[in-house]
Amino acid sequence: MALSGPAKTVAQTVSLVVVMGGLAWASVPFYDWFCRVTGFGGVPGQVEVSSDEILDQTIKIRFDGTLNDNMAWEFKPVEREMEIRIGETGLAFYEAYNPTDRPIAGQASYNVTPYTAGAFFDKIDCFCFTEQVLAPGERVQMPVSFFVDPEIVTDRDGQYVHTITLSYTFYEIDLPEGYASLDAETTTDLN
Repeated sequence: MALSGPAKTVAQTVSLVVVMGGLAWASVPFYDWFCRVTGFGGVPGQVEVSSDEILDQTIKIRFDGTLNDNMAWEFKPVEREMEIRIGETGLAFYEAYNPTDRPIAGQASYNVTPYTAGAFFDKIDCFCFTEQVLAPGERVQMPVSFFVDPEIVTDRDGQYVHTITLSYTFYEIDLPEGYASLDAETTTDLN
């Protein structure tokens, strides 16, 4: 049975809304995947192992930490910068502190600048890969291990990069199920 007139228009409109909603829903994970694979937008790559090649040439890595407007933590790099050989595995720490009277869960987003360095900055292990939960008054140091791919020295644009800045921004997320009850108990105890 073929639709005609207004029924056909409604069916087409509903179909268009469903397709556009699906595309909008899929765009965020697709864009995130694209940026991680290509280094587009300064998003560093994620790898399992360090580089096999270490050059005599060095590069300066700077570290930056910020918080989303609604995040109640304190967050900063322990060391502001380091110089490492290209290909060498570096290890840096960021410190987070929860000064509130309730547990807070956070997730970090990250990027590197200049953006051309994103394709060559590889993270081996990072606190940003998982959610972080800090209890009231808890202070932690979170590691990130990384290296700069030696191919940066032969890249048309990458060869001119001498300093890379790794930036993290923490934002609050919903507490995992087990912590949500702890938050309710903390709030009850305060009343």
